[in-house]
Amino acid sequence: GYLYRNARELGCNKIALGHHFDDVIETVLMSMFYAAEIKTMMPKLRSTNHEGMELIRPMYKVREEDIIAWKRYNNLQFIQCACRITEKIKTEDTGSKRQEMKILIKKLKQINPNIDTNIFKSIHNVNVNTIIGYRKGNVYHNFLDDYDKIE
Repeated sequence: GYLYRNARELGCNKIALGHHFDDVIETVLMSMFYAAEIKTMMPKLRSTNHEGMELIRPMYKVREEDIIAWKRYNNLQFIQCACRITEKIKTEDTGSKRQEMKILIKKLKQINPNIDTNIFKSIHNVNVNTIIGYRKGNVYHNFLDDYDKIE
């Protein structure tokens, strides 16, 4: 609520967050491994609690390593965000699920250098005809719901 309230007071209708490519794929894996669902961060979404407000993630397709390289090239310092993962604690915070995903992806890249791109593309390329079930809003759909319908 804090971000939305302050954005509204400033006359804004959008809030831009700094989530990037790596955050997206880490979130996909965390949702699969720890929440038993396939879910990701959306690049743009309307607030359901704050009418007229949108959340955008303009760095959705930008890799973390590119952001860090740009920061270093321009000799910038980033503020510490509210997230538990920042450049300073990246190697120290082994209890974080997001850090766990970073380590896993790094290991998987040794086997398949394109694994990060494949994870990212997979959420854009879902074949719903091969999914057992999915949820849209509050409604759950099972493949058996339409199984006997003739096409």
